[in-house]
Amino acid sequence: MQLQDSGFMTPSQLVVISAAFLMALSGSVPAKEPVAPRKPHPDAVANTHPPGEVDKPELVPFIVANAEKLKGVVVDEMDAKLIGTWQYSTHTPPYVGLGYLHDQKKGKGSKAVIYTPALPKSGRYEVRLSHCYNIRRSTNTPITIHHAEGEKTMRINQQKIPEHKKLFRTLGVFRFEAGKSGWVKISNEGTDGKYVIADAVQFLFVGD
Repeated sequence: MQLQDSGFMTPSQLVVISAAFLMALSGSVPAKEPVAPRKPHPDAVANTHPPGEVDKPELVPFIVANAEKLKGVVVDEMDAKLIGTWQYSTHTPPYVGLGYLHDQKKGKGSKAVIYTPALPKSGRYEVRLSHCYNIRRSTNTPITIHHAEGEKTMRINQQKIPEHKKLFRTLGVFRFEAGKSGWVKISNEGTDGKYVIADAVQFLFVGD
């Protein structure tokens, strides 16, 4: 705001200054724009379980409803690329965000979920994968990490309890370039008879 050449404020300028002064005294701040709620992945089949229907209520406290509260760079399933038909569920906590995806125990070998982070800088990152767990889950889910030095494929047992707050498990430490050249893929190849779970992937910077 600029003063008139005379050094005195106009009435309209005084009104603005007075309003700002009163807001400062009261401790109030201007209202923020409402944040739009996140929406399920448009390519996924809708959840069939009603809100609150879960098989293990004691695990509800481990749900992370807001991925932005997690450290590092987190890519949730709603921002991933889906290959084949995946379905939402909230039946088995814990999970990140709105819920998790499963492969419907169908189309084995033809489905995948690809997570591509936007990494702020090059360096080594610990990669963690979140998934819920029970005896209905795949015991040999294939995970591929595409990093700066190549690719690594491993198989994980999604019946086992993840070591980080019953939600995330560490896949390893890998070097990535800044930007979106790296990715993590969850596939359902070779997982006959069991459900493959796809939820979130977390990238934690550990050094250059």
